[in-house]
Amino acid sequence: MSTVYVALLRGINVGGNAKVEMPRLRALFEELGFGDVKTYINSGNVVFSSSKGPGQLKADIEAAIETEFHLTVPVVLRSREEIAELLHNIPDAWVNNAVVKCDVMFLWPELDTPAILERIPHRPEIEDVVYFPGAVVWRVDKKNVNRGQVLKIIGTDVYKKLTIRNPNTVRNLYAMMKDVE
Repeated sequence: MSTVYVALLRGINVGGNAKVEMPRLRALFEELGFGDVKTYINSGNVVFSSSKGPGQLKADIEAAIETEFHLTVPVVLRSREEIAELLHNIPDAWVNNAVVKCDVMFLWPELDTPAILERIPHRPEIEDVVYFPGAVVWRVDKKNVNRGQVLKIIGTDVYKKLTIRNPNTVRNLYAMMKDVE
């Protein structure tokens, strides 16, 4: 029985670095034997199905990317069910738009605990920072982004063990995942 996953690649196609073409990435996933392969936007999001378990998938995908693109790219995998649960918990009003900035920080397993909130600086009076299994979600009014503290994690050990997507992207990825039966 196949499971539907999304692979979230960290740090590709950002600022002209670690360039990975989506058609080549999609072809690589197909060559790995995965079904229903679809990419979404240029930041390294691949929806696919596989009967393999997540641990083996992660290792296979990272090794294939290194061989094909000569890049070391960490990958976070989430199943359709995990994304559904996450989105169930994120308030509908938490979006990325002209007024609100919101990010979903997908965590590596070693950071995936509620205690991660102690390692992310924030100002509760202007920033919402909430842990859900597998992710931390940050919401702030755009007018307060520069007054907030969360962005201070950039360059830290915590920052190196997460990959960020906005909730609009996560919702679109989930819609793609739901289309795979």
